[in-house]
Amino acid sequence: MARLKAFQGLVLDHADIADSVLVYIEEAHPSDGWVSTDAPYQIPKHRCLEDRLHAAQLMRSEAPGCPVVVDGMENPCNAAYGAYFDRLYILQEGKIVYQGGRGPEGYRISELRDWLQRYREKLVTWKTP
Repeated sequence: MARLKAFQGLVLDHADIADSVLVYIEEAHPSDGWVSTDAPYQIPKHRCLEDRLHAAQLMRSEAPGCPVVVDGMENPCNAAYGAYFDRLYILQEGKIVYQGGRGPEGYRISELRDWLQRYREKLVTWKTP
């Protein structure tokens, strides 16, 4: 959950230049599968969309202010973006302009923050006559 809190801070800091969304995919460490001992919640493997929606509500409660959407049970978002376990992306005009490494090892909020800061600086430059 620490990463989620860091992401939430990034969202709040850059809300004036970027829209953000969390996509809840299949549970990486289900309580009835490969269990993580440090997981704050015990979430069983999603058997139906309602299970996934319930788990997404828990995520939403941990990151208020950031919209949460849910991947379908066939995992199309996960497959399209290679998100498993977690991953950061920036899209502009429908194109991927930043793709973070695959989590958990490649999940770097600092890289995303740097990218957004450089983008903010470009916006200032573009607006200056």
